Amino acid sequence: MLETQRERVPGNDGGELDTALAFLGFQRACVFKKIEGLDEEQLRRRLVVSDTTLLGLVKHLADGERWWFAHHVGGDPAYADTDFSLVVPDEVSADEVVADYRAAIAESDRHIAAAGSPDTKTQLPVGDDGPKTLRWVLAHMTAETARHLGHLDILREQIDETTGR
Repeated sequence: MLETQRERVPGNDGGELDTALAFLGFQRACVFKKIEGLDEEQLRRRLVVSDTTLLGLVKHLADGERWWFAHHVGGDPAYADTDFSLVVPDEVSADEVVADYRAAIAESDRHIAAAGSPDTKTQLPVGDDGPKTLRWVLAHMTAETARHLGHLDILREQIDETTGR
């Protein structure tokens, strides 16, 4: 099958933070590409036994952005009880979920900019390990976004045979 959504990986190599942000940004952009052009029903369609849907994954990614960047990096206690559910209530539209993910990314980017250096420690501990560096959080979020992007890719292919990163 031809890859219909193929994108080039970033060529950024201007420093550690520049490269890390380019790859996280690439993964985020690919998330939006995976849901592009689909209607509400397609975005909510369950194709696996679990509650995993395209829209649910986008919601989950927004929660992850806030958990790691606002809560841990920024120290905001508002996200301490994030549940990371993949279930999107019927009364919440797909447009609202996508807008919320965009807002979460913008908020994350503000926390990343405020932290400034990859060596900056999180304001709140990460489990029993204590604080981690922004470097660690960026690597973790890039890996998590890429992992869920793989799920999005498989679900999208099942819906309309669209493939690629």
